[in-house]
This record gives sequence, structure tokens and C-alpha cells, in this order.
Amino acid sequence: MTIEKNSKPDGSQETNTWHVVQQTDGHCEIISQTEITQAVKTWGPFSTQSEAIAKRVGLIRAGKCLPQ
Repeated sequence: MTIEKNSKPDGSQETNTWHVVQQTDGHCEIISQTEITQAVKTWGPFSTQSEAIAKRVGLIRAGKCLPQ
């Protein structure tokens, strides 16, 4: 039996979404839906990690997130 990427053993597809999460120190991280915990502010969901990266860059340019 072959399990495709992002699929569960029962055959259903797992939706992996990405979020930009602002930490208490002002820095923003990109995390998957399954890793979301308490955060100051979140943006998303984004269907690809590339979209979340682009949003993070925009937030840094707008002064809403600190660069790392």
C-alpha cells in the first residue's frame, strides 16, 4: 500500500495550510496549521508556504513584524 504525501491512512486528504504568526517579541514565523498555539496575532490560512512567505515579507515592510 502506498500512502501519498498529505494523505491519511484512511485515504482522505489532509489539508495543510500555512499561517504567519506574530510572537510576543514582535517577530513573525511561518507555521503549519497543526503547529498553531497561543500567539499575539495570526494571518492566514494560506494554501502554500510561498504565499505565507510573501505575506510575511509584506508585514515586515509595513512595520507590523520585525525582521529576523
